Amino acid sequence: MTNTNEVPERKDIPEKFRWNLEAIYPTFDDWQKSFDQTAAKIDALRSYEGRLGEGSGVLLSFIKDDEAVSLELEKLYVFANMKSHEDLRETKTMELAGLAESLMVKYSAAVAFFEPEILALPHEYINDCIKNEHELTRYEFFFRKLLREREHILPHEQEVLLAKAGEIRAVPENAFTLLTDADMKFPDIKDEDGNMSELTEERWYRFSRSRNRQVRHDAFMGIYGTYAKFKNAIAAMYSGSVKGDIFYSQARKYRSSLDMALFAENVPEDVYDHVVNTAREYSEPLMHRLVALRKKVAGLSDFHFYDLNAPMTEDPEARIDFPEAVEIAVKALAPLGDEYLSDFKRGISERWIDIYENKGKRKGAYSWGAYGTQPYVLLNYDGTIHDVFTLVHEMGHSMHSYYSRKTQPQVYADYTILLAEVASTTNEALLLEYLLKNSESPEKRKWLLNYYYDMVRTTFFRQAMFAEFERETHSYAESGGVLTPDYLSSLWEKLNAQCYGPELVIDPELCAEWARIPHFYTAFYVYKYVTGFTAANAFASSILAGEDKAVERYLRFLKSGGSDYSLNILRRAGVDLTSSEPFERTMKFFEERLDAWE
Repeated sequence: MTNTNEVPERKDIPEKFRWNLEAIYPTFDDWQKSFDQTAAKIDALRSYEGRLGEGSGVLLSFIKDDEAVSLELEKLYVFANMKSHEDLRETKTMELAGLAESLMVKYSAAVAFFEPEILALPHEYINDCIKNEHELTRYEFFFRKLLREREHILPHEQEVLLAKAGEIRAVPENAFTLLTDADMKFPDIKDEDGNMSELTEERWYRFSRSRNRQVRHDAFMGIYGTYAKFKNAIAAMYSGSVKGDIFYSQARKYRSSLDMALFAENVPEDVYDHVVNTAREYSEPLMHRLVALRKKVAGLSDFHFYDLNAPMTEDPEARIDFPEAVEIAVKALAPLGDEYLSDFKRGISERWIDIYENKGKRKGAYSWGAYGTQPYVLLNYDGTIHDVFTLVHEMGHSMHSYYSRKTQPQVYADYTILLAEVASTTNEALLLEYLLKNSESPEKRKWLLNYYYDMVRTTFFRQAMFAEFERETHSYAESGGVLTPDYLSSLWEKLNAQCYGPELVIDPELCAEWARIPHFYTAFYVYKYVTGFTAANAFASSILAGEDKAVERYLRFLKSGGSDYSLNILRRAGVDLTSSEPFERTMKFFEERLDAWE
């Protein structure tokens, strides 16, 4: 008897449910031919080294040749990796991915001369080249952004020393990764069925959502208690990472390590302050209220961190077939207008999406592609309401990429990390609003509200708390303070109490949670989750409210790519993150959703 629930082989998935990678390269032979030609062109790029100061013609010639190589190289890399993700057991595609990776390294080495050589040239020379060569005018912002770095570039000998110190700077993060991923072991716990189960970081989320409180407690104690045992060693690693940030910021003459982190994207510290201050201001009236609501719904006399992920209602059981999911998505995204919907439907019909799971296929979901290709989405669609949210989320990324690449020249086609989650989260917000308005089941409405509460808690308040922790630790160390385990745990305890309020019991193990966060080794990154969520909520609320030209402004944002600094792109679309208004609007939205449950 055949097992109908068995995961199929790739060859058994109908073509209409698979992405169309043949639109990039029809055959492996076509990929190999392009690979050989591109490799030869990379070698030719080296001939420009030392010649960029010979005039506008040489500068333009290099840029054109470089763009042609990078265009084909990106296609080679994207195709090979996505092809390997179809079935990770296939050695042929894994070999292609390895070859593409090696070619990327070769390319990076070949053009490594470009930025130092440009920065060594007089500013006036670059301006004259742009004036004298019409085709260079489109690169004006590109050069302006690059030349802005000049004040923080050191003499050549010092730059060489800093480059050599890069491996030393990576030691804390590498040590943290090896300790937590390879050496650290968590205890086994009993699962919901009473069977002993291995506890891992990957399984923590599932266990933390268990309806069995003992399972949640044991998983929490297993994960957090283990990190607490290693807090002395991890504090030394984190302190080393912070000292590295401070060393580089001082060597490059930034005002602080935070200033250095914000400089590249031209973000003023006011934006970072809005992230931290808004979360702090609204914790007591809203986050504390959510914790109290969760405690009440759970019927608990005491409420702990391991209770925060427990669902407030059952997951919807109705299966949603993929065509129905597309239909729901189209209706939910209707406020974005006919142009967006037409292009969204085109993406479905032109097979942007690899829809279903097959044996060997990469897990999870993502949106990818290159300037010279259509967008692509990898899914492992299984018919749950979660999968519908994943569909609109990843298609949000792909639509952003589609409009950016369609509208912008190659040099500005990629948007920054600061903007990367805005379109995807906007789509999720529109889907949530549609489902809330069109759901007749109180239980389903509760599930949807619970889904939203989790988004706000984890993406806004929790990441803002992380951002405040990073600012405090770096400031403390810059003033001569020592980042001891006791200091870090005390600070973490204070921030958690501030965020979640008096209804949450602060267990000693929670105070060592700072030791568990890998993002802290890429300093001042997490605030971007908050700004992305805030911008998305601002866009969604203005679109749903039918504000004048809200859709037009949003589409302008999607088509802007990286053609200006991120804050300027958002500001022109009607979202000013240097103002407190979008942050307060997000909190107002959250308050309304809390009212909806109560």
